[in-house]
Amino acid sequence: MPRLVEAFLSLQGESTHAGRRCIFLRLAGCNLDCNYCDTMYAHSPESGEEKSVDELVAAAASFPCRLVEITGGEPLLTPETPELCRRLLALGFEVLLETNGSLPIAPLPAEVRKILDCKLPGSGMSGRNLYDNYALLQPHDEVKFVVSSREDFDFALDVIRRYDLPGKTANLLFSPVWGRVGFADLARWIVDAGAPGRMQLQLHKLIWGDKPGV
Repeated sequence: MPRLVEAFLSLQGESTHAGRRCIFLRLAGCNLDCNYCDTMYAHSPESGEEKSVDELVAAAASFPCRLVEITGGEPLLTPETPELCRRLLALGFEVLLETNGSLPIAPLPAEVRKILDCKLPGSGMSGRNLYDNYALLQPHDEVKFVVSSREDFDFALDVIRRYDLPGKTANLLFSPVWGRVGFADLARWIVDAGAPGRMQLQLHKLIWGDKPGV
């Protein structure tokens, strides 16, 4: 049964939807150990409380908003996540799902807007990327590169070229690891390299810092 760590209404802090009001359903458990993780409180599969899919749908429906993000942890570790997505879509929700990129996205409904993280060497988890997912990307999906060094940035550019990501989606996002890369440094790398996509900052951190549940 799914385990819900938190459900709240806030502003979307990342992705092409940054700044929009959004419901967040954070599920428990993650299969990776990124060294910059800012949601360790959701890492354990025993965190949060057991909730049925009905209860999760009811939690989302209790908020005055129709944009919802399913996140974690890693939501694809929860077997019921595809069904949760289908149920939310049937109710007219716009559904975002953020995933660490190590598990198959094939079970998800096509209408779900997948935000797929490509792990870079600085995370310590780059060997866990499931590159087969890139063949399944649709134009509304997104790929996020969380950059902690110039080496990470160059690795991201190589992945973009190797898998022709601009031919699959225009939504390629470069985000600096908080406290490791200067905003201006990443901006200059993107400009000088003519990198496709866009730079993003973590809006929620700029506003609220590391406070969870906002």
